[in-house]
Formats: sequence, C-alpha cells, structure tokens
Amino acid sequence: VSTAAGKMHACGHDGHTSIGLAVAKMLSRQQADMHGRVKFVFQPAEEIGEGARAMVDDGVLESPRPDVSIGLHLWNTLPVGTVAVTPGPAMAAADIWECTISGKGGHGASPHETRDPIVAAAQLISALQTIASRNVDPLDMAVVTVGSIHGGDAFNVIPPTVRLTGTIRTYTEETKALVHRRVREICEGVSASLGCRAEVEIRPMTLAVSNDPALAERIGRIAADVVGEENVKRDERSMGSEDMSYLMQDVPGCYFFVGSANAERGLDYPHHNPRFDVDESALVTGAEILARAAASFVLPVE
Repeated sequence: VSTAAGKMHACGHDGHTSIGLAVAKMLSRQQADMHGRVKFVFQPAEEIGEGARAMVDDGVLESPRPDVSIGLHLWNTLPVGTVAVTPGPAMAAADIWECTISGKGGHGASPHETRDPIVAAAQLISALQTIASRNVDPLDMAVVTVGSIHGGDAFNVIPPTVRLTGTIRTYTEETKALVHRRVREICEGVSASLGCRAEVEIRPMTLAVSNDPALAERIGRIAADVVGEENVKRDERSMGSEDMSYLMQDVPGCYFFVGSANAERGLDYPHHNPRFDVDESALVTGAEILARAAASFVLPVE
C-alpha cells in the first residue's frame, strides 16, 4: 500500500514486488535441495526506462551470471485467470524524439513578415502519421506519437520557435532505423519547405522485449498447468515498453502477462488510470507460475 496518502503508482508494480517476495519465500524453504541458484531482481524506475539498465551497469547479471531470465507484469487488459506467454517480440522498443522548429516571429496581423513555426508544426504532425501508414511494411508494426507541442505566449504573436516531443515504438532494429530516418526527413523537410529550420534529437529509452521461443514454450506449459491450456494466450503483444529488455539482451528471457482484471468487481480500469486496481487473486497465479518456472531449473523433478 502506498505510504503517500492519496497517491499510488497505478500500474501493478507493487503487485510484482509482492509476487517476487512470495516466490523468494517459497523457494528459500527448498534451498537445500537446489542444484543451482535463483537470483531475485527487484527492478526500479521501469516507467522511465532506466532501472534495469542501471542494474546491469552495476553488475546484476554477474556473480553469478544467470542462464535464463524470467519476468512478469500484471495485465489489466486480460481477465483474471488468464495468462499470456508470447514467443518472440512481445513489447516494443521505445525511443523519445524531440523537434525544435525555428522560424521568424512577428505580429499575428502581419504573417507575411514571419516564417511561422506553428504552421510548420501543424504540417509535420500530419506528415509524421504517414510513416506508419506509408513507409512501414503493413505486416510490421510501428507507432509515431506526438505527445506535446509548445510554442507561443500571446494570442496575437507568431512565436520564433515551436518544440514538439513524442515517442517512437518499434519491434525490430530494421524498422526502428527506418522510422528514425523518416522522422528526421519529415521534420527537416517540411520545416524547410515553409521557410523554417528543424533540429531533431532521438534518444533510446528501452529495447524491444523479445521472448526466447524455447523458454516461452516452457513457461507456457507451466502456465497451462496452473490456469488451464484454454486460458493461456500465445499471441498477446503490446506497443508498450518494458526495460526488462536490458536484462534479456544477453540472457535468454521470457516476459509474460498475468491477467488481473475483474469487470464484475469494477477492477478493469487500464494501467495509469486513477481508478486502476487489480484482482489480487492474480498475485497467487503469478507467484505460482514464477515459482514453478524457477523450480523447473533448480529443483529435482519428482
């Protein structure tokens, strides 16, 4: 429960911590029988895409180096009692882009004496949407979003600059390179055609989460034993991002979703909604699957 009155992190990470602690408690009771080691990683700062990378830099994947990495996320787009384990890409890489358009400001009553960056921004916002619809293979996936636009302070003044920020989401490195190139070309080209100049910066935030197929199959079988094969989805993908991808970059990994929504109880609001909450029976499901998955590597088969 949040220690700050009236505030919460409305995504489910408190539930993930509870699951991790429960699994650690269960497996520690069987430590004498283990023929390997289990490392528990409590990953901070996921929402800004920096926690896992910082942990890797601090040596979390060393001494000992894991053979596999397994993670989960409570998922309020799936009903409680279901689990999604997808081989291959499951969550997108995320990049942050910024574009500053510089023109020539002036009075709104004399637009012919200016080079209007607001008009340029309006044109390139529309043009950016053609990247996904006209440049990316329709069988691939990409998202280019404009999240903010700031320019001007007065109703009757054309400003000298406008700043836009947004996010890019892709699954493959090839598509990422294509989208990055087209974002730059459109921002610079559209601005230039309207007498302005654009400066574009693109910063990586997270890598794509791509599940090892063999490990995903293994976790899928374990999940089926817990919730039934009919309740295991094998093709649940999201353009959301998750920086556990840095833990999985050099270590075969599987990141799966545990359904946590319960519409009958009103527990089906989306992540980051002020009314977000989960059916806490999902914690039991997540802990059982995660414990069984770890045990399948380090405890003798009965």
